[in-house]
Amino acid sequence: MFRTLYARLAAVLVALFVAIGVIHVVISGSVIERYLQELNQHFNRDLAKRLLMDGRLVVNGQLDQQVLKSTFDAYMEINPSIEIYLLDIQGKILSYSAEPGKVIQDSVDVEPIHAFLGGASLPVLGDDPCSGDRRKTFSAAKVYSGGREEGYLYVVLRGKDFDTAEQTLKDSYVWRLSAWAVAGSLGFGLLAGLLLFHLLTRRLQHLCQAMGQFAESDFSRYQPYQPGQGKVQDEIAQLGQMYDDMAARIVSQLDQLKSQDRLRRELVAQISHDLRTPLAAVHGYLETLQMKGGDLDPANRKDYLDSALRQSGRLKQMVEDRFELAHLQARDTRVQCEPFALPELLQDVLQKFQIEADRRGISLQMQPPSPVPFVLADIALTERVLDNLIGNALDHTPQGGQIQLALNSVGDRLEVSIADSGEGIPQDELGRIFEPFYRSDTKKDKHKGHAGLGLAIAKKIIELQDGELSVANREEGGAVFRFRLPIA
Repeated sequence: MFRTLYARLAAVLVALFVAIGVIHVVISGSVIERYLQELNQHFNRDLAKRLLMDGRLVVNGQLDQQVLKSTFDAYMEINPSIEIYLLDIQGKILSYSAEPGKVIQDSVDVEPIHAFLGGASLPVLGDDPCSGDRRKTFSAAKVYSGGREEGYLYVVLRGKDFDTAEQTLKDSYVWRLSAWAVAGSLGFGLLAGLLLFHLLTRRLQHLCQAMGQFAESDFSRYQPYQPGQGKVQDEIAQLGQMYDDMAARIVSQLDQLKSQDRLRRELVAQISHDLRTPLAAVHGYLETLQMKGGDLDPANRKDYLDSALRQSGRLKQMVEDRFELAHLQARDTRVQCEPFALPELLQDVLQKFQIEADRRGISLQMQPPSPVPFVLADIALTERVLDNLIGNALDHTPQGGQIQLALNSVGDRLEVSIADSGEGIPQDELGRIFEPFYRSDTKKDKHKGHAGLGLAIAKKIIELQDGELSVANREEGGAVFRFRLPIA
């Protein structure tokens, strides 16, 4: 029945207003009743005394019925609600003005009379001999005879006739109108509260709809709950902002998972393609040696073995590169950064590739470096980056070309640039050149027959050392790779 938050809030509000209405009626009735009692008793405080002074109601300790009747008739015309009793010192009723049969008590408690005569705060309630169980406001005065206190004149201010008239008036138009006024006020407050609850819960409903649409889209797209910064920044707005952040993160993570799944499939395809060629070559050479081993002369047998060894070495390098890239991507590689002189490392790596460059007829040079500070990096990993970048430059530089290394200080970092005079990189491939297993459309890459991992490994190593690696084409032809490392 109360499945929605709005229904529950509305039910609570209705119950609260009903309770408030009941409490208001009870308290208001009690307060008004007490106020009227105090007002009536205060206004008629000296009524009993005036009755004694107006006429000789008490003669020889008895209530003079003739005088009482004339006095009572006169006062009844003025105030028909009173009832008059003559009491002795102990509160026993000696005489009264009520009709015979109406008085059901033969005595009255005198403690309230003493309190009233002693000046206690009003209202002071005493016994009503005609009702028995009800206590009412009264006026009282001491009755003296021969200089002695003989009893009390006890006047009930709201007698039995007043109660009957009051009960009749409670059912009259005025009371019904008052009840309708109270009900109308509470009803208006209830409707206003329900409207406010609706305005508040409407934002929650909007948020629930946004979440539902997000779930229906398989968490692939979402409509922001708060496209811009809202004016109201309450708990609901904060909840909506958290939903937007959560949804954006889920969409991003799902996109990453899809991208990783695509890369995984490409990885399997690339590995299958790259390993097939060297495995087939090794298998072919070994099969030839097995079938024609006796017919081959030593020179041919050596050629077959050298080719098989070369292909197996190529296969080994490919597997090692894949393992190294996997470790770098998983950040399992420990980076031990320490200050060292980068120019010395460049010279060592340059000498390592000098023989191969001379064999290919490629000029490998390094600009004389100016004095530079130490860098804070891992020596072994930085050497691996230089090996990959210089090796890549050798693979893409034609015979008679040149490769030039340079070292410059850029702010708080040292920049190493490796420029070659090859064909350069197609403009649409510059943004993907560092992706694992990316295969370029250049002739040299097609001739190599497999997708290298050297550039992807180099970029991961530089990133692990808080560095940057970039590539660009040269105006005079060829490409230039630059990486920066922090100064120690």
